[in-house]
Amino acid sequence: MTGPLAGVRVIELGGIGPGPHTGMVLADLGADVVRMRRPGGLTMPAEDRDLLHRGKRIVDLDIKTHQQTLLELVAKADVLLDCFRPGTCERLGIGP
Repeated sequence: MTGPLAGVRVIELGGIGPGPHTGMVLADLGADVVRMRRPGGLTMPAEDRDLLHRGKRIVDLDIKTHQQTLLELVAKADVLLDCFRPGTCERLGIGP
């Protein structure tokens, strides 16, 4: 995809509301957005899902049991979007 954010890699970690919306806007602007989705997690209605996840790549990944894979993906990313409670990213080893 082309756009002002072409070449920018974004990792989006689950959640609802502002996280997926932000990822959608970044994808619309040309960023390579990879959404990490918990296998078997909650799903939203198809029309909302199709809208909010357009232009994204979806990866099913249990970030608690595949923490090394998550760390490798985050290390290659330019942006990390998370919708977790404060302290969660730090516990996962991907926080500031």
